[in-house]
Amino acid sequence: MNKHIVFIIALFGCMGILQAQTNKGEKLEVPSDSVQIAAMRNNVKSITWNTDPLSPAKAAFYSAVLPGLGQIYNKSYWKVPFVYAAIGTPIYFYIRNSNYYDRYLNAYKHRQQGYTDDEFYGNQSNGQPRVSTDGLRRGIQFYRRYKELSILVGVGLYALTVIEANVDAHLKQFNVDERLTLEPFIYTDPLTSSQFGLTLTYKTKW
Repeated sequence: MNKHIVFIIALFGCMGILQAQTNKGEKLEVPSDSVQIAAMRNNVKSITWNTDPLSPAKAAFYSAVLPGLGQIYNKSYWKVPFVYAAIGTPIYFYIRNSNYYDRYLNAYKHRQQGYTDDEFYGNQSNGQPRVSTDGLRRGIQFYRRYKELSILVGVGLYALTVIEANVDAHLKQFNVDERLTLEPFIYTDPLTSSQFGLTLTYKTKW
C-alpha cells in the first residue's frame, strides 16, 4: 500500500513540474499533419530548378530538329550564336572546297578532251599551262579530301550541339538552391594531427 501511495505522489510531482515548465513559456508543441503538409507544399513551391524528367530528351530532340532550339528550350540563349558558328564554319569550308573541286575537275575534263581552259591554262608565252594536268589531278584529290572532311566535321559538331543540349538539361535538374552549400572544414586537435574535409549542409525553412 505504501508503494502505491509513493508512486501516486511521484506521478503528481512530475505533472506539477511539467506544468510549471509550461507556464514559464517552454511550450511543447507537436505540429499537426495539416501543418506538416502545408510546410511540404511551401517547400515544393520554392523549388527553382527543373524537375521535369523528360527535359533532357526534349532538349536533345529540339536541338536535333533545329540547331540551337534545344539551347533555347534550356533558356541558355547565349549559346545559340556559338551553335550556329560551330555548324556554319564547316558549311562554309564545304562550299569553298566544293567550288574549287568543281573548277579543277572541269578543267581536267577539258584537258582530257583536248581543249584548253582560260583559268588554269592562260595565255603563256611559252605555250605551257600555268597548272599542269598532274597539278589539276592533285588539286582534285586535295579539295575532294577536304570537302569530305568538312562534312565529317559538320556532322560531328552537329551531334555535339545535340549532346550539349541534353547534358545542359540534366545539369539544370540538380539542386542549386542557396540552402544547399558545400564548404571545406578544418578540425584541429592538439593531441592528434589536423583533419581536413568537406561539409554538405542543407538548411530547411521549416
